[in-house]
Amino acid sequence: MRRLVLLTVLALVENVSATKPNIVIMYMDDMGWGDIGANGNWAKETPNIDKMAREGMLFPSFYTAAPICSPSRASLMTGRLPIRNGFYTTNRHGVNAYTPQTIVGGISETEYLLPELLKEAGYKSKVIGKWHLGHRRDYLPLNRGFDEFFGSPNCHFGPYDDVKTPNAPVYRDDTMIGRYYTNFTIHQGLSNLTQIFIKEGTDFIEKQAKAGNPFLLYWTPDANHQPPYASEMFWGKSRRDSRYGDSVMEVDYGVGVILAKLKQLNIDQNTLVFFSSDNGAEGIAGKNGGSNGPLLCGKQTTFEGGFREPGIAWWPGTIQPGIITPQLGTTMDILVTAVGLAGLELPADRVYDGIDLFPVLSGKVESIERPVWYYRGNELFAVRVGQYKAHLWTWSHEHYNFCPGEYVKDVTTPDQVNRTANPIVFNLDNDPGEKYTILKGSTFKQAMALINPYLQKHKDTMVRGEPALNYCDRMVMNWAPHGCEAIDYCLKGPTESSIKLCGWDH
Repeated sequence: MRRLVLLTVLALVENVSATKPNIVIMYMDDMGWGDIGANGNWAKETPNIDKMAREGMLFPSFYTAAPICSPSRASLMTGRLPIRNGFYTTNRHGVNAYTPQTIVGGISETEYLLPELLKEAGYKSKVIGKWHLGHRRDYLPLNRGFDEFFGSPNCHFGPYDDVKTPNAPVYRDDTMIGRYYTNFTIHQGLSNLTQIFIKEGTDFIEKQAKAGNPFLLYWTPDANHQPPYASEMFWGKSRRDSRYGDSVMEVDYGVGVILAKLKQLNIDQNTLVFFSSDNGAEGIAGKNGGSNGPLLCGKQTTFEGGFREPGIAWWPGTIQPGIITPQLGTTMDILVTAVGLAGLELPADRVYDGIDLFPVLSGKVESIERPVWYYRGNELFAVRVGQYKAHLWTWSHEHYNFCPGEYVKDVTTPDQVNRTANPIVFNLDNDPGEKYTILKGSTFKQAMALINPYLQKHKDTMVRGEPALNYCDRMVMNWAPHGCEAIDYCLKGPTESSIKLCGWDH
């Protein structure tokens, strides 16, 4: 078993959960930066998330590691960019890839996932909701460090006919207990799934609190993803007049219930909670999609709307309430911060792209200078350091327009354009919408003088992981997951492999 070196003697002593904070990660699906009231959403239908921001620390500049779900989640769980952990494709230059049912690969066994690391410090862990790091048995959560799992390895696309395409399975731990649409119903956007996810979360918290275990809860409901869904409690309630708005209200309700449970059990002051989203809101969804506020474009792109997410850290007694931090944060920082708080060292044989945010969270420092990398598939499209962002490539869309109604000359380009020799630079403090390029001159030189050292070191030291998202095969779809026999729900799939390169058009 892969072992870690403990930093303190306390970490070797049993029953010291009070010295190790619990970690709760609330990771939304396709929720945009502008979907929460704390970031200025006009509807103000996220009172619990907004309260969390008032009681904790709000990151106006918090970033994902990829503008699409699976690579983003892989980076959250590994603390490393997709280009390092292998969650990308080389089938085409600069295209996004994810884990549909036909995907052959999944998260590499050579990667250390957060629950695997925390297990060395006695943490119990559970993931609830959407996994999306591979649906074949070796890639499922219980084989990657989690103690418990309730949810699905795939998106809730459907309904399917279970003949050409199986409906995605829902698991309890390592056993399928049903499928979306047939057993866990989603009917024209009406579903009780988020309520189930909420109860699974509070039950896990209560169980671990009673047992005195430090715990990791990864709560990742998928209700905001297309097609969005909500329960009767929130059906038709949003002022945004959309099912998406209803779904946002319901996950906000879930945030409130979970935080209230931590307070009720008197463990809130020993629990660090992070709230964010896997990627920006999907612009092509129109009314049934989310809001990226003033940011340019959205999901699938390397503009701010695709990468900048809601970001909140909450830890009563440790984080001073009401702080709006200038710190650039990323979802990869969560792993690095959590491992440090658990009294562990990171494995020394690899590069981590996250940083330890505890000095910022605890108020010891205001901010730490660091780069933010914007990868799209196998290509680095942009980099941010401080207030400056340099676009090395631009591309808004090909088959789909990921920037509907938005146009910036020479920036939202329908074709891939290599800008590496002459980057397009923005000052995001003054221009978060990326509308006004910095002209060549003293400010441009200042920006590139800040960015170039990070960029050169990044390129010189990059070791790419083996791409996991190149191959697809209908034979590996969810025809007969473990447990299907017990509920008489095994399906007949292809008997011969038809493996081929996945045809990504993102």
